Amino acid sequence: MYATATLPTAALARLAAAAVRFLAGTPRPIPPPALAAAAREWPLPHRPEAAGTARRLARATLAEWGVDEDTTDQALLVVSELVTNAIEHALPPVVLHLDQPAPGHPLHIEVDDGGPAPDHGGWTSTCTPEEHGRGTDIIAALSTAHGHHPLPDGAAHWADLTTAG
Repeated sequence: MYATATLPTAALARLAAAAVRFLAGTPRPIPPPALAAAAREWPLPHRPEAAGTARRLARATLAEWGVDEDTTDQALLVVSELVTNAIEHALPPVVLHLDQPAPGHPLHIEVDDGGPAPDHGGWTSTCTPEEHGRGTDIIAALSTAHGHHPLPDGAAHWADLTTAG
């Protein structure tokens, strides 16, 4: 006896719509069908405006997942800090990952980068010491756990946040 695997109609519709957008020149990240409700990732430009882009992407995704407003606000601050640190202190590429296995489970935020940059970014090199250096403290205050781990061509910096529900 042989079995045939099929994708749910909604997953097929998402993939078809993404293919049309891609062919039209407006690609967007497409999570694998099995992870469509749980994990997302986006490559970001290695420019200062990447933090704003990351916040917009994260806000839309967290709203789609039904994450509560307080957790969303905290997550957006963590996303902003992690992406800004990658832009200011690391080489490209920069990739934002969001994951929540199921409602009520911890929200996992991760930013991959290309490893330490030889020089600080434009903002860090022009500001006074009082204007920077608190990002890790902010992340620690908002998350239940945070850290980093090496990647083959860089590093991943992450934080987990508890969600309501």
